[in-house]
Amino acid sequence: MELTLLDGGMGRELKRIGAPFSQPLWSAQALIEAPDRVVEAHRNFLDAGARVITVNSYACVPFHLGEERYQEQGIALATQAARLAARSISEWQADQTGETSSSRAQVAGCLPPVMGSYRPDLFDANRARSLLTDLYRAQESFVDLWLAETLSNLEEIAVVQEVLANSDAPRWFALTLQDDITDVARLRSGESVAEAVTQLCQGGADAILFNCSIPEVIEQALIDASDAMRRLRCSLPLGAYANSFAPIAAAHQANATLTQDRQITPQGYLDYAIRWFERGARLIGGCCGISPSHIAALETWRRSM
Repeated sequence: MELTLLDGGMGRELKRIGAPFSQPLWSAQALIEAPDRVVEAHRNFLDAGARVITVNSYACVPFHLGEERYQEQGIALATQAARLAARSISEWQADQTGETSSSRAQVAGCLPPVMGSYRPDLFDANRARSLLTDLYRAQESFVDLWLAETLSNLEEIAVVQEVLANSDAPRWFALTLQDDITDVARLRSGESVAEAVTQLCQGGADAILFNCSIPEVIEQALIDASDAMRRLRCSLPLGAYANSFAPIAAAHQANATLTQDRQITPQGYLDYAIRWFERGARLIGGCCGISPSHIAALETWRRSM
């Protein structure tokens, strides 16, 4: 499988280009107040080399919008986000010269952690099932594949598998890891990557990725995932897209303030990505704080292969 580049962190990119951006609305604020900025952010990642862009629906949940706004606007905002992603690709492709594989791109529908990032302790399966089903229906007409992001426990993975069970589109599952460098990679819940891979291989998935974790912990996760798939005689594409945050502790309050960035350079991020590639990752991009300049460095490297 050839290397495919994903986009980077939409929230920080929207903030960088001057889109309205504040907590708790986060990346949803631009959907409400400046949708053309969402298209601009998507285009920036496409221009940099991304060939999979993720719908900007991560914050279209009560955790960010609040319960009242979610009931009034949540589904419509998620649909708008999917429509804007599809529009971004359509407009970008119209500007390309020639029909090459590198000038075709796909929309990944986003199924976020509906109870809040990095908080497996807040997960409620029944509530999550309802919210994820809403998000699925809101986006399904516009997406080429599904990306369930920042999954932090096995129960959450199972609910997403249930919601996506009848989808004909590829189903990618991205797991967030404890930011501790150890010889066993673990989800934020403390459950092992090996357990998660077993569940994904047995319950249905088309790719396994690791996201929104510090870059240093992803290599061990790729090793553990490969070992688990080998034991299971399961073969799924692997991927990674790290954040640029300082390590996140278990007590982190995801929507309280902007998380502190570490200012990872494009070259520094590329160095991590090369190691991920050597460990079998073929779907590589960036999460929070990873900008078009980081993706452009990955694209230069990809072209040199």
